[in-house]
Amino acid sequence: MGAAVAIVTDSTAYLPPGLAERHDIAVVPLQLTVGGTLREEGVDISAAEAARALREWNPVTTSRPSPERFSEAYTAAAAAGADAIVSVHLSGAMSGTVEAARLAAQAAPVPVRVVDSGTIGMGLGFAALSAAATSLTGASLDDVAKAAMERADICRSLFYVATLEHLRRGGRIGAAASLLGSALMVKPLLGIEDGRIAPLEKVRTASRAVARLEELAVETAGTRSVDIAVQHLAAAARAEGLAARLRERIPHLVDVYVGEVGPVIGAHVGPGMLGVVVAPQLGTS
Repeated sequence: MGAAVAIVTDSTAYLPPGLAERHDIAVVPLQLTVGGTLREEGVDISAAEAARALREWNPVTTSRPSPERFSEAYTAAAAAGADAIVSVHLSGAMSGTVEAARLAAQAAPVPVRVVDSGTIGMGLGFAALSAAATSLTGASLDDVAKAAMERADICRSLFYVATLEHLRRGGRIGAAASLLGSALMVKPLLGIEDGRIAPLEKVRTASRAVARLEELAVETAGTRSVDIAVQHLAAAARAEGLAARLRERIPHLVDVYVGEVGPVIGAHVGPGMLGVVVAPQLGTS
């Protein structure tokens, strides 16, 4: 790692292929158990395999990385020349990953600042990218951690799920539980608020849900300079179509990323999920 402050994140950031390597971001995988077999996200199970298991309603459970996995990442960063580390992770309200990182940080060979992003997916990914960009300027540990937190705070994550059943089974439904009684009659739009999944709106059909998702993304972006991530599970064509329309409608769009979420998020949202992360550039919110 070339920067004095190294960046570590976890696999639920779902950075597009090659982006973590290009920005020297180390990625620690979360774990999941599929049909009784323990796997590591991004290592030995694909999103397609997870989607297939979910469609067949096979049991899929997720778990945080062990502190030892974080210790390995911190030791490797220090050995590569890092003087300090910013370790930025998915919401502590959704996972014990942050806690595992903090345990490992206590014995790390260099100072480690663990950041609870309060979000997941590319909301987390954009926070890690901002930390990496800030580190390259020679910024201090405090300033790099601040950049990660500020970017996470101004990102807005919006998503649609075909069914709330996977969120209910995984115990991550939170305030969206209020929609369960009418789940068969509505298509819910959800967001991340205060580190948890929260209901935004109810619409009647999948097509209307996607159209409303697009409108909310455009409204959120406004006239600011923003990056956008369109993420999905087993809905590639719908995601590409949405990204194309957002490119046309958002006036100051910098980067657009389109990709499939991995099996850890997939286990909770289910096939057909479509989401948008709107990430204003730092200093433009």
